[in-house]
Amino acid sequence: MISRIAIHHVKMSSLVAYEDSESEDDSLDQVEEAAPTSVKTGSCEQNQEVRVCNSSEVTQSPHSFTPDRPPLEHHGNISDGDSYPPHPHSQPQSCFDWEGKYFTDVAAQEKHFTDTTAPLSFRSAQGKISPVQTLPHMPQGVGEGSKTAKRHHTVAPGVRPYIPKRQRLPTSVETVDPKFPAEQVPGSQTREILSEVSARVKPYLTHKVRAAGIPRKLLMSLGGHQGPVNTVQWCPVPHLSHLLLSASMDKTFKVWDGAESGRCLRVYTCHSGAVRDVCWTPCGRHLLTGSFDNSAVITDLETGQQVVRLDNQFKVMCVVPHPSNPEVFLCGGYSAAVKAWDSRSCKVVKVYKAGIQQTLDILFLRGGVDFITSSDCVSRDSADRTLIAWDYQTTAKVSNQIFQERYTCPSLALHPLEESFVAQTNGNYMAVFSSQQPYRMNKRRRYEGHKVEGYAVKCEFSMDGSILASGSSTGSAHFYDYQNARSLHVLNAHSQPCLCVSQHPVLPATAATCDWAGEIKVWH
Repeated sequence: MISRIAIHHVKMSSLVAYEDSESEDDSLDQVEEAAPTSVKTGSCEQNQEVRVCNSSEVTQSPHSFTPDRPPLEHHGNISDGDSYPPHPHSQPQSCFDWEGKYFTDVAAQEKHFTDTTAPLSFRSAQGKISPVQTLPHMPQGVGEGSKTAKRHHTVAPGVRPYIPKRQRLPTSVETVDPKFPAEQVPGSQTREILSEVSARVKPYLTHKVRAAGIPRKLLMSLGGHQGPVNTVQWCPVPHLSHLLLSASMDKTFKVWDGAESGRCLRVYTCHSGAVRDVCWTPCGRHLLTGSFDNSAVITDLETGQQVVRLDNQFKVMCVVPHPSNPEVFLCGGYSAAVKAWDSRSCKVVKVYKAGIQQTLDILFLRGGVDFITSSDCVSRDSADRTLIAWDYQTTAKVSNQIFQERYTCPSLALHPLEESFVAQTNGNYMAVFSSQQPYRMNKRRRYEGHKVEGYAVKCEFSMDGSILASGSSTGSAHFYDYQNARSLHVLNAHSQPCLCVSQHPVLPATAATCDWAGEIKVWH
């Protein structure tokens, strides 16, 4: 009889010990599940390690800037165009004020998320209720399948059941409060968009390139920039060509869904100065930008983090990757030299020196053997350094007697098929040149009808090379027949100067325009 009582006592002790250990494990699991989640933002200010490089050394440190007023842009011979014309939108708001509002909104989202989805044990802990009281209502965590047969708890009426963290995170992205702008959506939603082909673009991916066509109707208007938009570019990768990239004097650059919804997918705040130029890398996964804060930055499209940051020690006005070696890119701006950077080593690999004040644009010719630079250097009797052809490998000048008409050229564009390129001039016309030595200008073909008037108005070819498009200081977008220089259509796009017209690489008769007031429009 005594032995039976002893055995029964031992069994009861082990059972109590098992229940106690099980309660401790549940408490630990519940604390881990109740840990606050972090929302990942798309700002470039959130990265922890950035390669910051200059021409003399390579360092790794967080970047810090001091806000400055965007400098004036100078084009040499145009007295009225030496500075940006006064306009109510010409002074962008402070980048740091915008960032403060951005992070305040993100903090509000986190608080709203915690208040509405906090587990019961977390609320009980705030009310100083012991874990033993919350145990009967604690659900099973992930990995507790072996305990299912041991416990069968029921949820009291009127109490919201606990949802594991792994199930809460996907729904938190989908149930973002609609009052917040699209650029504040966490990065995972951007990845979903990048992984899918736009329904509007998909039917054209299996067909050959069709005739470009002329856009005539407004499809959507995109607002959000607080300063002049210098350029817009469609992604050159066909299945990502619904993405539209824009760079502004408000110190930000953005990526939009320009084919369907028109939403701003991500805002990048990598620069403390005006973003003067931006372009896609050939893979479509990185963005190359040049800014008046003296830096050129390569940014990851999905994460918004800086991959490389390079200090040029001058205000950058133009950046362009090498066509056959995308790890190397050129930077030009308020300097007498153009620098070639290798993004892998973060070092200057080549320097192209010329007796000029600033470089306005850079254009690689086919194959990347030679490239053309446009400068603001114009003398009284000749323009021997307005356009300069360089040998990429030797850094030698191939020719500096290309353009003799004493006008500066704010932008250049290469024909996609023929051996020719065009130069936008401050003489209110575009001139066409041969892209082979000795780079002669075709004096019988000139594209006229638009106005430049000191603005950095860009020009661009369609994918088939049949249409040449240009903005205008009058706010209109002009489309020309490349072969006969005849004006095909004038689109009354904006009330402020139209700085860029970008024709879609896949969709026919589709183009994006941007203006001095910060507005972007998509036409079809």
